[in-house]
Amino acid sequence: MSTFHAVVWMDQSEAHVVMFDREHAETQRIKSRSHHKHQGKADELTPFFADVAQALTSTREVLLTGPGLVRNQFRDWVTKHRGAVADAVVDSVAADHPTDAQLVAMARQYFRKFDNMAADPSIA
Repeated sequence: MSTFHAVVWMDQSEAHVVMFDREHAETQRIKSRSHHKHQGKADELTPFFADVAQALTSTREVLLTGPGLVRNQFRDWVTKHRGAVADAVVDSVAADHPTDAQLVAMARQYFRKFDNMAADPSIA
């Protein structure tokens, strides 16, 4: 599914990648292959990060969410290894464990505000 927006909820064990448009949402779950349950090291998470980045290659705006530091480690990793995906990441916000429907609702609200700000040249 090629869409304009995506939201990714991730922790060290899995990512929920939700691509959505006005009418549809499609969720993909990606499991980490790391055996460490807490604070995975970025090099151990490289295959996981690569899988998540691959899922985001056709998306133009991505919101990262999750409860810990992994979302920021992912953002740093894509900055170094997948520039196009890094350019699509618009923000990284903390979120506990929402359902996929709650995740999409949060992302729709975020992007509505983000898109309105981006369209208004008077907002700096």
